[in-house]
Amino acid sequence: MADETKKPHGESPEDDALNREAESYSIEGDQPNAANATSELARLQGEANEWRDKYLRSIADFQNYQRRALQNEADAKKAGISSVVQNVVNVMDHFDLALAQDSSKATAEQIIAGVKVIREELLKALTNTGVRIIAPKPNDEFQPGQHEAIMQQAMDGVAKGNVAMVFQPGYALGERIIRPAKVGVAP
Repeated sequence: MADETKKPHGESPEDDALNREAESYSIEGDQPNAANATSELARLQGEANEWRDKYLRSIADFQNYQRRALQNEADAKKAGISSVVQNVVNVMDHFDLALAQDSSKATAEQIIAGVKVIREELLKALTNTGVRIIAPKPNDEFQPGQHEAIMQQAMDGVAKGNVAMVFQPGYALGERIIRPAKVGVAP
């Protein structure tokens, strides 16, 4: 009679060979391999802890970076507003001086001259903050990004499609158009 040992249902001869090989590698019977496995496990745990620490430090560094970036953005915004306010305060001082004048003694020419001074001070304040005026002259080329055509107007000496007249100047901050100049264009 062949081998009468009972095998679990579905176990093949290959499984028998694997089981015998696994028994030959018993940890209890082979002390040097157990020590190696323990030291390898300790090394891998140390390496895992090191990577975990690096990961946690990276997360903390990134959170600190985000917090600093938000703070820097808020500080830059406040500095920008402060710069504009400092320039506009001078204009307000000129308005206050104009309003403090005795209206019974002021002539129309003096009032107009005062308004011109205040306007120049305001333009200077805008220029100091990086704002430039878009003021095309008659016969300048029409530029759709900087000019807004509100009507067509024929004018002597102005080429077809060019600016014929300016109704309202435009303003730009750097390359960004705040308001395009409103112009009439020659048909």
